[in-house]
Parts: sequence; C-alpha cells; structure tokens
Amino acid sequence: MDEIIGFIRDSVTKYSYKGAVIGISGGIDSAVVGKLAVEALGKGKVFGLLMPERDSSRDTIKDSKLVAKFLGIDFKVKRITSTLRAIGSYKLQPSAFLIPQTIKEKYVKHKWEELSSDPFLDDLRNRGNEEFRKGLAYYRSKHRVRMISLYLEAEKRGYAVLGTTNKTELLCGLYVKWGDDSSDIEPIIHLFKTEVIDLARQLHIPDRIIEKPPSPDLIPGVTDENAFGMTIDDLDESLRRIEGGKALDPQDSKSMRVLKILESARYRELRNLAISRK
Repeated sequence: MDEIIGFIRDSVTKYSYKGAVIGISGGIDSAVVGKLAVEALGKGKVFGLLMPERDSSRDTIKDSKLVAKFLGIDFKVKRITSTLRAIGSYKLQPSAFLIPQTIKEKYVKHKWEELSSDPFLDDLRNRGNEEFRKGLAYYRSKHRVRMISLYLEAEKRGYAVLGTTNKTELLCGLYVKWGDDSSDIEPIIHLFKTEVIDLARQLHIPDRIIEKPPSPDLIPGVTDENAFGMTIDDLDESLRRIEGGKALDPQDSKSMRVLKILESARYRELRNLAISRK
C-alpha cells in the first residue's frame, strides 16, 4: 500500500501535475485507486468524474456517489448520453427505455450468447458476424467517450489522469483499446484482481462496493466472471501459475480456457503498426 501511495505522489510531483482526476465507476478498482490517491495527494487534489449514460444501471450512479462521498473528494456527474447519441452509438442498438432492468439483463445476456459461441474470445479477436461487431463498436465507444471526458477535466486543471486497470484485466484483455487503457498513471496495474480486493479491505472501502460482482456496466447483465467463464479466484490462480512458470493441467478445462484468453488477448495490444526504416 505504502509503495503505491509513494508511487502516485512521486509521479505527480516528477511530471509537475497539480493533482489527479479519476473516473468513478462505483466499482472496486476505481474506489481503491481513488483512496490511494487521496492518501498520496490529499482530498483537495483529487477530482472524481462520474459518467453514466443511457444504459447505465441505476445502481451505478448510486454506488459511484457512495464512493466519491467515502473518499471525500469533489466530483461531478457528467452524463455522456448526448455525446454517444451525437456520434451515432445508440443507432447501433435499440433503445430499452422504460423496460425494467431485470428484463433488459435477461434479453441482452441471451442475445450476447446467441450471437457467438464464445463472445469474449470473439470480442478479443475482433471477429463475429455483422450484428456482433456492431455490439463491439457500441460498447467500446462508451469507454472512449469517457476517456475524452477525463482528459478534458484533467488538462484544464493541470491534473494527471489515473487509470484503474488491474493486472488480471491487462493480461486477459478486459479493457477497451484507446478507452480505459489510456491514462497517465496506473497505480494498480501490477496487482491481480484478488489482490485489489484484499487491498480494498485494508483501505476500508465500503462493503457494498467490495461485494458487488465486478462488471464493466456496459452490457446489462454481463459480469466479468460471465465473460471469463470462471470465478476471479480460479482465473487469478491460473494466471499466477503461468507467471511462476508452473505447468497447467491439460485436463483442466478452466486452465485451458485461460490459455485461450491469453492468446486472444494479444490482439488488444495491436496498435500503431508501422514500417520501420533504419
């Protein structure tokens, strides 16, 4: 914990930032990074941005405000619905206005599974039929608009943008290229998700935030564990074994799936291809 706090403080000082902006999602990762930033910089130098949109769960904004108030920082709610509508994102999917959340979740989850035999791997590899690809463009645009909003708030203040990606997400490609992978400082990217959960308890993050199922809140009803096809505990256990150079059981379906995820996640790293001239 102290190492991360020092890292945030030293990075902000070294690069002459005046403070830090963080996107508050109502999830455990942003809560942990926010708390560490407050410890490093003080409440007055950390600003929170809450960015709900048309499809956000009602619990998202409630939990985000809970986190911001727990941190004791200034924050702003910036709804990005109008921006997403203006660039054409909502034209890719039908409106679910006035439809109860539980029905939306069942419909979307069913549709998600219907369009692909393995939606997460197809997502990582940018493949699938036309309808599936529209879904990818639809949800990814949300993260990219949020990234623009974070930098708008940060740069007019002279602040750094704090990222909230953890090691499990990084290795498995659970992020949007040019979206939530774009930041100035990544305080927890060296920590597996299970380590972030342990750290959250040490930091006394509200139980409601720690205990809620991790979700990107982009596809109603789909959690991180739905995407991975296993629990976070099982996933991190396999990732640690691989990192430690230990063999995985080829008869264990979960271990073999982790290898498929890691192989497919390499497509997320593809960017800025160019001809190299010496």
